[in-house]
Amino acid sequence: MKHKKPSYEDLGFAKVDHHRHTRKGFPEVIYCEGKTNAQIAVIAKKIALNKHAVLATRATPANFKAVKKVLKNAKYHKEARIITIKQGSVLRVQGSEKKVSIVTAGTADIPVAEEAAVTAEFLGLKIERFYDVGVAGVHRLIKNIDQINKAKVIIVVAGMEGALPSVVGGLVDKPVIAVPTSVGYGASFKGLSALLTMMNTCAPGVAVVNIDNGFGAAVMAYSIVRISTK
Repeated sequence: MKHKKPSYEDLGFAKVDHHRHTRKGFPEVIYCEGKTNAQIAVIAKKIALNKHAVLATRATPANFKAVKKVLKNAKYHKEARIITIKQGSVLRVQGSEKKVSIVTAGTADIPVAEEAAVTAEFLGLKIERFYDVGVAGVHRLIKNIDQINKAKVIIVVAGMEGALPSVVGGLVDKPVIAVPTSVGYGASFKGLSALLTMMNTCAPGVAVVNIDNGFGAAVMAYSIVRISTK
């Protein structure tokens, strides 16, 4: 595959990958933690100038303020901690009328779920939220399970003991992407307990991403839906 422009732009502190959209179906994403406000703003501007949409994760209000100064159409999603600038470069999923269901065990898991939700919407997926339906009140899940299962992919976000993806996985016939969160008391080990529970699930069709990685879950859902609609 030939490109007229160089594959990346060297800024000294970062090498911005302008061909990622061609390879992956969406542009390079900025992970804000560990970067200065100035670095984030410069990277975002370079991506936008190449007519790509901008997505920046783990962004603070201060990060957003810096980006907003150089890109006036930037939007901040506070709960998800994401900055977005929607332009024409995101490759929308074609031919998919189905949704991605995003399910949380508890209200405390919503920030990670919102990272997944905002990312999925940025990638052109239709989503439906089912929040606070964990195993402590499993009747809440049962009441919603038929609607949840109408999606093409299901993202399940849970902290504490992390049991919800296994329960969902045993009730549906769709791929389940499990997201452990760092929610929980001391013995949850900041999400490690939930991660191990999910990785040891006996329910078939459940895959697991890293702790608090709502972004990774959304990209995996996008990849599954995109392939299934080709």
